[in-house]
Amino acid sequence: MASNKPEKVFRIGNVSASVFAREIEGSKWMTRSVSVQKRFKDGNEVKYTSNFSLAELPTVIRVFQIAQQYIESQEAEINLTD
Repeated sequence: MASNKPEKVFRIGNVSASVFAREIEGSKWMTRSVSVQKRFKDGNEVKYTSNFSLAELPTVIRVFQIAQQYIESQEAEINLTD
């Protein structure tokens, strides 16, 4: 995939996990990575950070778990037409 857009995004409150897929050169295999960020407002401006407080960690863990389940399901699927 040449796009920088995420394949899938999961959000709980202001914390989101974005899954990015990239095709491995010379194969039909995909590799996936996850980026987690928090959205917040600074005055009228919306900003993003990857820094989390202790109180936010349960939400971070949960969005990571949801992203993990998604990636596992994608990688467990077998396409019989290939």
